[in-house]
Amino acid sequence: MTKQPTLGFIGLGLMGKPMAAHLLKAGFVLWVHNRSQVAVDELVAQGAHKASSAKEVAEHADIIMTCLPDSPDVEACVLGENGILAGAKPGLIVIDHSTIKPATARHLAAALAERGMHFLDAPVSGGQIGAQNGTLTTMVGGDAGALEAARPALEAFSKAITHIGGPGAGQVAKCCNQMMVAAQMAAMAELLILARKAEVDPQKVVAAIQGGAAQCWALDNKPQLLFAGNRQPGFKAYMQVKDMGIVMETAKELGMPLPATAANTQLFNAMMALGMQDLDNSAIVGVMEQLAGVDLL
Repeated sequence: MTKQPTLGFIGLGLMGKPMAAHLLKAGFVLWVHNRSQVAVDELVAQGAHKASSAKEVAEHADIIMTCLPDSPDVEACVLGENGILAGAKPGLIVIDHSTIKPATARHLAAALAERGMHFLDAPVSGGQIGAQNGTLTTMVGGDAGALEAARPALEAFSKAITHIGGPGAGQVAKCCNQMMVAAQMAAMAELLILARKAEVDPQKVVAAIQGGAAQCWALDNKPQLLFAGNRQPGFKAYMQVKDMGIVMETAKELGMPLPATAANTQLFNAMMALGMQDLDNSAIVGVMEQLAGVDLL
C-alpha cells in the first residue's frame, strides 16, 4: 500500500484557504504557511500543522501547493531566502495554483529540475465559489508522472484536471481562460447598460437570451447578483487587471496582436481609475454606467 504523501499549502487567501480546507477534509496531513496568521489559525483549528516559513513547509512535505498573487511572489516563495528550495529534498513536487507568466513557470520548472524536483504550473478556474465548493477546473503544465502522483490531492478541490502539456502550458491555458472571462464580463456589461439606456428591462433581456446562443458562464452566474446591487468579489477586479497584463505581455512575447483583448484590458484598467479595484470583475458594468450616463439599477 502506497503511503499517503504529506502536503504543504502556502498562500491562504480567498482561493487558497478553502482549497487547503478541502485537503484536510480529504484526510491529508497538511502543513500551512501564510503572511496573515488568521487563516493559518483557522486551518490549524481544523487539523493543519503551522509552519513559520516556506522552508519549514518544505522540510515536512512531499507535495507543496502555492496560491499567491503574482509571478514575483511565487519566485520569492520558491527560490528566496527561507523559501521552498532552502528546505526541500529531491523528489519534492511543487504545484503552483497562482496565475503567473508562462515564462516564470518555465524558469521555476527548470530550477527545480536541476535539484531533482518537479514544478507543475496548475492555475485554476472557478473563482472563490469553486474553491469553496471544491469544483475548480485545474489546468496543468509540467511532467505527466508528477501530475499523476499529485492527482489524488488535486481531486480534493477539482471537478476537472487537464494536463495541457510541458512547463508553462498550464499558464498559457489560464491566459486563454482569462481572455474569455474578460470578454464575457465586458459584453455582459455592455448589453445590460444598452438595455437600460433603451428603457428595456435588462432582467427580461437576460432571461430571453441566456437560453440561446448567448448563453455563457457570466450570464448564468452574475446578472442576478448585479440586479441585487451586489458587486462584491468573487474575483477582484485588480486581479483581473493583473491577469490581463500577463495575457498582453505573453502575446507581445509571441509577436501577435490581440485587438479585442486589448480593448477589454482598457475597460478593466478604467475600473482601477474609477476606484473599483476591490469590486468583483463583473462590476465592470460600472464603467459602462459612466460611459453611457445611466445606472443599471
